[in-house]
Amino acid sequence: MRIMTAHKILIGSAIALFIFFGIWKFKDYANTGEVWTLVSGLLSLLVAIGFGIYFRSLRWKEF
Repeated sequence: MRIMTAHKILIGSAIALFIFFGIWKFKDYANTGEVWTLVSGLLSLLVAIGFGIYFRSLRWKEF
C-alpha cells in the first residue's frame, strides 16, 4: 500500500468521525439545551469541512 492511500484512508476516517460527532452533539443539544454542546457540534463540523477541503486537494498530489 502506498503512503498516499493510507493517508487518504485516515483522512476519510477522520472526516466521518467528525461528522458523526457533530450530529451526535446536535442531537444532545436538542435534549439538553447546553450552549457548549452546540458549540462543540459546530466546531466538529467545521473541522470536518476543513479536512474535506484538504482531502480534495490530495487528489493531484503524489508521494
